[in-house]
Amino acid sequence: MMKFLMMMIFMVPLCFKKNIFWMVQMMIFFMSFLFMNLTTNLMFFSNLSYYYSCDLISFGLILLSIWICGLMIMASENLLKLNFYYNFFLLKITFLLIMLYLTFSEMNLFMFYLFFEGSLIPTLLLIIGWGYQPERIQAGMYLMFYTLFASLPLFMGIFYIFNNMNSFMIYFLKFYNLNYYLLYLSMVFAFLVKMPMYFVHLWLPKAHVEAPVSGSMILAGIMLKLGGYGLLRVLIFLQKINLKLNYIWLSISLLGGFYISLKCFCQVDIKSLIAYSSVAHMSIVIGGIMVMNYWGYNGSYILMIGHGLCSSGMFCLANISYERLHSRSMYINKGLMNFMPSMSLWWFLLLSSNMAAPPSLYLMGEISLINSLMSWSYFSLILLVLISFFSAGYSLYLFSYTQHGKFYQGLYSFYMGVSREYLMLFLHWMPLNIMILKVDYTMIWF
Repeated sequence: MMKFLMMMIFMVPLCFKKNIFWMVQMMIFFMSFLFMNLTTNLMFFSNLSYYYSCDLISFGLILLSIWICGLMIMASENLLKLNFYYNFFLLKITFLLIMLYLTFSEMNLFMFYLFFEGSLIPTLLLIIGWGYQPERIQAGMYLMFYTLFASLPLFMGIFYIFNNMNSFMIYFLKFYNLNYYLLYLSMVFAFLVKMPMYFVHLWLPKAHVEAPVSGSMILAGIMLKLGGYGLLRVLIFLQKINLKLNYIWLSISLLGGFYISLKCFCQVDIKSLIAYSSVAHMSIVIGGIMVMNYWGYNGSYILMIGHGLCSSGMFCLANISYERLHSRSMYINKGLMNFMPSMSLWWFLLLSSNMAAPPSLYLMGEISLINSLMSWSYFSLILLVLISFFSAGYSLYLFSYTQHGKFYQGLYSFYMGVSREYLMLFLHWMPLNIMILKVDYTMIWF
């Protein structure tokens, strides 16, 4: 695992050279292909090196991180055109990639916490430095305070565990089954805020609306997955108490997911709608993890990977429209099929994946999660049916509102999509729909 870390660290000096923008992106994609060839054991931690190792959950999420970081650079060509501090931008992305790589491959609980929080800094700088409106400062503060407020108890909980167990290693902690209410709340709450769970989700739409396209891609693609990954790791040694208290998180998540799905129909900002749809999807993921059965565990993992690709692709599409129309409002982004018929095909493909149409990973994840939540309680089926139905509803609403109708008369200049944008959307859509052919890796863990 250290070899990839070294490769990332040695990419940092590259960021300061001139005319190096696409070179860094090529290096990141090259690294993703190298990482794909890493042999992982389906059952155990493999590729051990000092504190770093990789199992199947880490493997998928690290690969997603590297892939999305490469696509972030691809989506931000505008910075290169305007010569808008693109060297610092590359530095932030490389730093963020290092932090995410270390978070997902770390076996030490304290170091995991350190990098988990460290990934917040480059994201904050991306929003404040390259955001669009003055409100980005407020959005950055929301992001910081929500996350930091919840993560201090986690910090104390980790040290309580070390004090009692004399070990930080995640692998050894699975032999314990801690049954303390305060410890459970302190360990779990930080990850629920990061997911984000309903009631603590307000930072997400704010951050998305103010962030540049790269900030939105990394927030939707990877940042929401940190919470899910943390829960998958932490609940192993909090099983007994989780079975007592999981109905609280499940009820909040499922009711919240239903309410947020309705709220998606009230949005007039395209980015805001996509951000709220992320909260709705993550609510089912929280449900799957909290039920703590085989289907839920696998389904939440698949849905996290699928959501990372699909949501990131939709933010790219929103940005493509924004770069041409200079507005994210649905009242202005109308009738785009008249201008860019080929781009409306991509809107259709990604939104159909978003509503769990086959053959996307979403479908596999949602089938698995519905199975797991049904086995927990039949009553959850009512809310699950509503969430799934409305997810199709707001996806169609977004598609029909942006692509159909009479276009805005004020559009005096317009240009078609360029090959870079089509390639970028293809690189989001293809893994999302091809990986279902090898879903046995994630569904059949012996």
